[in-house]
Amino acid sequence: MQDLPNLFLIGPMGAGKSTIGRLLAGELARTFYDSDHAIQDRCGADIPWIFDVEGEGGFRQREIQMIDELTRLSSVVVATGGGAVLREENRRALRERGTVVYLMTTVDQQLKRTAKDRNRPLLQCANREQVLIDMFAARDPLYRATSDITVRTDRRSPRAVVNEILRRVHRMLDPLESVDALNSKVSP
Repeated sequence: MQDLPNLFLIGPMGAGKSTIGRLLAGELARTFYDSDHAIQDRCGADIPWIFDVEGEGGFRQREIQMIDELTRLSSVVVATGGGAVLREENRRALRERGTVVYLMTTVDQQLKRTAKDRNRPLLQCANREQVLIDMFAARDPLYRATSDITVRTDRRSPRAVVNEILRRVHRMLDPLESVDALNSKVSP
């Protein structure tokens, strides 16, 4: 079995990328990075402030630089921001430098998981549900086109999601592993 590649988590806000990424990194004894937190650390300012001062375009430029840096590291798990896939540079860096896992969730779950979060500038509006529906419609095709694996997170524990990711990544790297395991059970 070859070594696992870098693992990059993409998906909408509230899908569990940071929580699952931390668990996954711990399981693999790897360093975990959250691209949004890394941007905040570098800027010394939170994301709402960056959006207020630089607009979404300014934030996305910072995000391109950060994802380029993080995807060049070795033995990492990286959780990206929900809009990272909007830029081709990010999609290309993610696809070329590791295995991309799309953590898929429903708009209903997103609403529940982000209900009290004031650190999401795009949700500071009257009709959060419509914003999430519109973002899903625009971004889901990009998540799918960028990812190697899609894993649903709705009504599942983070540990169950991590186990599924690991199982599926191992199967991608060694498709015969599951056949060998089956044959060993059948062999006399």
